[in-house]
Amino acid sequence: MSYIMALDQGTSSSRCIIYNQNAQPVAMAQTELTQIFAQPGWVEHNPSEIWQTQLDVAKQAMQQLQITADQIAGIGITNQRETTVIWDRKTGKPIHNAIVWQDRRTASVCDQLKADGLEELINSKTGLLPDAYFSATKISWLLDNVPGAREKANRGELAFGTIDTWLAWNLTQGKHHITDVSNASRTLLYNIHTLEWDLELLALFNIPASLLPQVKSSCEQYGLSNPELLGAAIPLLALLGDQQAALFGQLCTQPGMGKCTYGTGSFLMLNTGKAIIRSNHHLLSTIAWQIGSETHYALEGSVFMGGAIMQWLRDGLQLFKETCASEALARQVNDNGGVYFVPALTGLGAPYWDGNARGAIFGLTRGTTSAHITRAALESIAFQVDDVLQLLINDSGIAMSELRIDGGAAANDLLLQFQADISGLTILRPKNLETTALGVAYLAGIACELWTIESLQQRWQIDQKFKPVLPADEAVKLKQRWAKAVARTLDWL
Repeated sequence: MSYIMALDQGTSSSRCIIYNQNAQPVAMAQTELTQIFAQPGWVEHNPSEIWQTQLDVAKQAMQQLQITADQIAGIGITNQRETTVIWDRKTGKPIHNAIVWQDRRTASVCDQLKADGLEELINSKTGLLPDAYFSATKISWLLDNVPGAREKANRGELAFGTIDTWLAWNLTQGKHHITDVSNASRTLLYNIHTLEWDLELLALFNIPASLLPQVKSSCEQYGLSNPELLGAAIPLLALLGDQQAALFGQLCTQPGMGKCTYGTGSFLMLNTGKAIIRSNHHLLSTIAWQIGSETHYALEGSVFMGGAIMQWLRDGLQLFKETCASEALARQVNDNGGVYFVPALTGLGAPYWDGNARGAIFGLTRGTTSAHITRAALESIAFQVDDVLQLLINDSGIAMSELRIDGGAAANDLLLQFQADISGLTILRPKNLETTALGVAYLAGIACELWTIESLQQRWQIDQKFKPVLPADEAVKLKQRWAKAVARTLDWL
C-alpha cells in the first residue's frame, strides 16, 4: 500500500492528513497555532512553532495509521500564502517572527506606492495590487527593522520564504530552498507572464535577489526529506498555496469552474485556464498551478475576515465556548434584527482594499441580543463573498450558476443557505470539506503516478445542494443595507 502525506499548514493550525492509494483520507492530526498580536493590526507566528507542530502532526498521523515512512510514496505541502519568514542560511534560525498575511503594519507603505502611481506597474507584472496582504513589503519591513538584517541579506547570508519554502527547507535539512509558481505569484515580486522573479520589482522594494527561493512547478520530485525526521527519506512531490490547492481539490480543473473556501478568510477563485484575465474591479490575477510545462491561471478575490470573525466572537467577546456553537445561537432568531456587522478587524480585502477600514456593528437597539450579533457576523461572511462573486462574474464574463465550497465554515447550513439566497445561485458542498490538503495530495499522487486528473474527476461527490429560496427583491434590500454599512467603515483611520 502506498500512501500520500499532505502537510496543511494554515493560519490557525498545522494539520497532516494521510491518503491511501484511492485518494481517501485514512489518518488526520491537527494542532492549533499560537496567534501573536504584538500591536493593533499586527499578526505574527513563531516559525519554529510552525515547523515543530507540522512535524509533530505528521508523526501523529503515521502513528494513528501504524505505518512507517517507507510506506509513504510522497509528501505534498500546502500553506497559508503570503506569510513571510526570513532565516539565517547557516543556522536555519528565523531572524524574527513570521509576519502573517493578515498583518497590516505596511499599509502606509502600500498607500505611498499607490500615491506614487506605481499600482499599474505592479498589477501589470504580478496580477496583484500594492497591499500589505502580500509578501514584498513584509520582507522590506524585516530587512529594515531587524538589526543587522539588511547587511546580512546583502551578503547573501539570509533566506526568505513563504511557509511552503520554510517547511521544505526544514524537511530537507536546508538542502532545498524552493517554492512553486502559485506561492511565488503571491509575493509582489514574481512576473506571472515571464514566470521569473522580476528585477524591476526587486529594485522597487529594495530586496536582494539572493534572498529568494528557486521557483519550481507545482508537482515534481523536488528532493528527499531528512530520514532522521520521520524514519526514512520520503520524496517531496508537491507544493501549492492553500487556495490554489482547494481549487484543485474541488477538481475545478477546467476554465469557468470556481470555488469558495470558508476558512480564516474567505477566498473565491475562478479557473481561467491558460488566459490571464485582468480585473476591472481590483480582483487578483494569479497562478493556479503548473503541471509539467502547462501553467493555469485564476481570478481571485480575498476576504480577510471569514471564519476568523467567529473566532473573535468566541475569544474576544466570549459569546460561545466553541465556534461550532455559533449556528445554534444564530438560529435562535429568525433574522438579523436590523443588525449589520462589518468585520474589518484587519482592514477590508477585495473589492475595497482598504487597510484603514475598521470593524463596526450597526443597527443596535435595546432588543439586540448575542444571537442577533452572531447571526449578523455569519451573514457578513456571505455578504463579503457575494461582493467578490459578483465581480468575478463581471470581470470574467462567465455566468456562474453554481459555486463549489469548502473550509471549516462550510459545515454551517445557515451560512450556506444565506449565501445561496443573496447570491442567487446553487451552492454545492462536497462530501470531503478538507479540499486544501486533498488538492496537494492529488498533485503529489500525480507526480508519483498513483492517479491522473482524469481518474480523479470521477471522485468528486456532492454532500448537499443549497438553492436560493429568498425572493430576489428581498436579497437586493439586504445587500443595499450591507453596502451602506460598509461605506461607513471605509478609511476610518
